[in-house]
Amino acid sequence: QVQLVESGGGLVQAGGSLRLSCAASGRTFNNYVINWFRQAPGKEREFVAAISWSVYNKYYADSVKGRFTIASDNAKNTVYLQMNSLKPEDTAVYYCNSSPAPSVPKGSWGQGTQVTVSS
Repeated sequence: QVQLVESGGGLVQAGGSLRLSCAASGRTFNNYVINWFRQAPGKEREFVAAISWSVYNKYYADSVKGRFTIASDNAKNTVYLQMNSLKPEDTAVYYCNSSPAPSVPKGSWGQGTQVTVSS
């Protein structure tokens, strides 16, 4: 059974940075993608970024391109989301999720990690 645990959220001022971590366990992730999604209050969950576990292809939502960077450390079974130039509209609970395709979630969700960007 897959377990994904998010961490690294917090409160930051606009223009600041945070690095989120997604620690994965339970099986190998070859041929899988690790996605980051986020959900702001009153809004639907939306795709943020993804990385393919085996070939390191990266995918980004238009709203975060040039500001966020996704990376993986396969030895640590961890995916990171480096978030720079944060904006108040980035405020949300951030979740990671493994699936066969980028931006397409599968299975259950973890508890997420809260990111709050103050103006």
